[in-house]
Amino acid sequence: MRIATWNVNSITARLPRLLAWLESSGTDVLCVQETKCAESAFPYEPLRELGYEAAVNATGRWNGVALLSRVGLEEITVGLPGGPDYDGGQEPRAIAATCGGVRVWSVYVPNGREIGHPHYDYKLAWLEALRSTVAEDAAGERPFAVLGDFNVAPTDEDVWDRAAFDGLTHVTDLERDALAALRDTGLSDVVPRPLKYDRPFTYWDYRELCFPKNRGMRIDLVYGNQPFAKAVGDAYVDREERKGKGASDHAPVVLDLEV
Repeated sequence: MRIATWNVNSITARLPRLLAWLESSGTDVLCVQETKCAESAFPYEPLRELGYEAAVNATGRWNGVALLSRVGLEEITVGLPGGPDYDGGQEPRAIAATCGGVRVWSVYVPNGREIGHPHYDYKLAWLEALRSTVAEDAAGERPFAVLGDFNVAPTDEDVWDRAAFDGLTHVTDLERDALAALRDTGLSDVVPRPLKYDRPFTYWDYRELCFPKNRGMRIDLVYGNQPFAKAVGDAYVDREERKGKGASDHAPVVLDLEV
């Protein structure tokens, strides 16, 4: 089974590239983040024509997550149970399903905006709710993983220049401690480094030629339990999909499972 995660930064804007990538990559299950559309506007039909079912948690212009699968969608959970509200409601940032016997979550962790902002506290509370939600599956015997845009760089090696992030979110001790607590449920980072590159970043800002200069971050992560990790035969960041006109600012992270 080939499984991937990709923050598409608007599924409407990225649809031609998404469809072409699904067809060429042979991906069986794709965790999508930042759909930026209401569920009623989600492109179910063109995905169905390629053989993919879709489970969607999306409400409008911002956020939104989905799971695309051509190996089945069962036990669908929409939203993060016990997750915190922001601005009076729970944002569409999580969805889970069982696909071909593998249980997966697609997550889009809050950005946090800036240290001391209410959104930063919301981010930490959201990560704690995620930890609590997945703990049972993480410790179980079924292959299980949480994939998505975590908006946290786990180590200093996961940003192009740690000094450039002084005083900013994504690299703070509290955010990294929240990731460590998530891993302590029985999960591990199953995408090995250095892969084909010294720094296998997954995100590069559109501004200031960040991609050509490789000024990126590794914030799109795959945390799997022991049965999932044992099944991983290969993994890579598809940097080619970050190139060219109309690209997302994130690249897909792809894994091959022997299940």
